Amino acid sequence: MSASDSLGARPLTAKRSGALAGRMRVPGDKSTSHRALILGLLSIGKTSVEGLLESDDVLRTAQACRQLGAAVERGGQGLWNVRGVGIGGLVEPDGVLDFGNAGTGTRLMMGVVGGHPISATFDGDASLRKRPMRRILDPLSRMGAQVVAEAEGGRCPITIAGARHAAPIEYRTPVASAQIKSAVLLAGLNAPGCTTVVETEASRDHTERMLRHFGAQVDVAPQGEAGRRITLTGQPELRPAPVIVPGDPSSAAFPIVAASIVEGSDVVVEGVMLNPLRTGFLATLRDMGARIEAVNPRQEGGEEIADLRVRASELRGTDVPAARAPSMIDEYPVIAVAAAFARGETRLRGLSELRVK
Repeated sequence: MSASDSLGARPLTAKRSGALAGRMRVPGDKSTSHRALILGLLSIGKTSVEGLLESDDVLRTAQACRQLGAAVERGGQGLWNVRGVGIGGLVEPDGVLDFGNAGTGTRLMMGVVGGHPISATFDGDASLRKRPMRRILDPLSRMGAQVVAEAEGGRCPITIAGARHAAPIEYRTPVASAQIKSAVLLAGLNAPGCTTVVETEASRDHTERMLRHFGAQVDVAPQGEAGRRITLTGQPELRPAPVIVPGDPSSAAFPIVAASIVEGSDVVVEGVMLNPLRTGFLATLRDMGARIEAVNPRQEGGEEIADLRVRASELRGTDVPAARAPSMIDEYPVIAVAAAFARGETRLRGLSELRVK
């Protein structure tokens, strides 16, 4: 008897696909979806969001916005309206803010709460409870927030008492992390003066772009060889702004790789976000010989988007530098699939941040 028989497993047979052809759209970008809801909460008036990713993670953020005082309503498939309460107008939630498995929503909303004179408890599922939050809590403490309760190692459930009078700070991030940076900037919205985040290596800049889209003043300057200095002017009056959520590049990576490795394929993926801090996987695939063409480039809500035409190609191994990790941290698994079909050896560097995703 084989090992699979003894375990009750049934053998599976994979068959080679025929050529892929046609046009498709991928779901809305998760990072943009979270931020659209949160900045809608912090604006006064109604923000309309089109193409929102209706995943459990994003819907948890929508519920947290409701608990903090916003009216959040679904108007149709991917169409949402957020009637916000403005900076300084949050209400203290009656119950726990349960984010399920949403690490992004948890960390960003910790920044929102940390800058306001309210208390809230953050919790989630078993996976979220394993993820460290201390590097979010440390800068928030410097801004005046207090950690009232936490599980061992700075993990959820965590109760935060937001700052009575949030203080602006200059904070140097210990690692390239858009979540740390975003939490500090969101807390800084309710602080007088300027809050500055210094990165030695640039991370995703969706928060900065969307803050500008809603009317905040955010100045970005180069810092060293590859870093940036981001300065937010606090206590703005954010104005409601319509948001069209672009296609999620992380989701687009799968059909892009599939079309690259299946002989004879010719596929167009429509409306994909091409933020340069999210497209490291495209650079890697092109290094491997993939034929990927950006068609009809345009802008929506401060983000570059385009349709991507992908044709089958013979991939070759490559060496992915660690410096590219922040721009493709979610795409390493699918790049590994491409590497399995490439000629020669592929080395993937900079994967350590995956441990805390």
